Amino acid sequence: MSHTSLPRSPRFRRTAPVVAVAAAAALTLAGCSSSSGGKKAAESGAAVSAGKADTPRMTIAMVTHAPSGDTFWDTIRKGAEAAAAKDNVKLIYSNDETAADQANLVQNAIDQKVDGIAVTLAKPDAMKAVVAKAEAAGIPVVGFNAGLSEWKKQGLLSFFGQDESVSGQALGTKLNSTGAKHALCVVQAQGDVNLEQRCAGVKKTFSGTTDNLYVNGTDMPSVKSTITAKLAQDKSIDEVVTLGAPFALTAAQATSESGSKAKVATFDLNKDLISAIEKGSIQFAVDQQPYLQGYLAVDSLWLYKTNGNYSGGGEQPILTGPAFVDKSNVDTVAQFAAKGTR
Repeated sequence: MSHTSLPRSPRFRRTAPVVAVAAAAALTLAGCSSSSGGKKAAESGAAVSAGKADTPRMTIAMVTHAPSGDTFWDTIRKGAEAAAAKDNVKLIYSNDETAADQANLVQNAIDQKVDGIAVTLAKPDAMKAVVAKAEAAGIPVVGFNAGLSEWKKQGLLSFFGQDESVSGQALGTKLNSTGAKHALCVVQAQGDVNLEQRCAGVKKTFSGTTDNLYVNGTDMPSVKSTITAKLAQDKSIDEVVTLGAPFALTAAQATSESGSKAKVATFDLNKDLISAIEKGSIQFAVDQQPYLQGYLAVDSLWLYKTNGNYSGGGEQPILTGPAFVDKSNVDTVAQFAAKGTR
């Protein structure tokens, strides 16, 4: 394991919040277990890899709040593995949706004396202490996917993801053009800041009524029955907004079984959702490009360790979304989704 010595970043000492402003992401190269960026990762990212670095081998830990079985996180991991293969990085990936257990995984990475950590801050207060420990140990930390409002407060080097409030507002505005009057926003993990911000954003710009429905995202039959019951009970609901591709597909089944005429829109993509958009059972999706988030998080740590670079200058987040995928452009995205990279 190589530990390149660099002056400690001023990010580690920053405590005052600064308003995040969108910055363009310019780099386009390219479950709960551990993996390394080797032959397998190189093969999975062959379509976007651009050779392999000859820099000293380093180890980077990626720790997420991903629940088991969510295909969205498979796409993030593929991006991370592609960057690891290119950068001669050993990637240690781990995940736990329980905040305390996710914090323990970060502590494990600190104990292993990794060269860098990429972490999601879905529940930032629970991660604050352990992130500070990593920084005190001289381990650079970047954030991605969740925690845009917190990454500077916690002294992270950079952040890669979308502004969830902005993406929610964009979806709410788009719903206004569909004629929808009553939206049901389905939240699969209560207290997850990303998810709460999405629904709040929808409510802010949607001219109709918006209600939140909390479901247990780890139990998909329960998700289906809860949505079905709600739609059967309230026939005024004409739009279901879900916060992940698997939940959108389940919501589409629930609308059919309940006899509801509600349409379904969602955040995030997977291969099956692309097919559903093509067929018309899902209206559209907000794409935050998870592959890019995983790729940039790993690549930014490599760049920092090998060349002292700060993505976004250490001041701006690198925004990877939002963008809409609907029938007008789904064919273009489909070819990449088929490979599991969109």
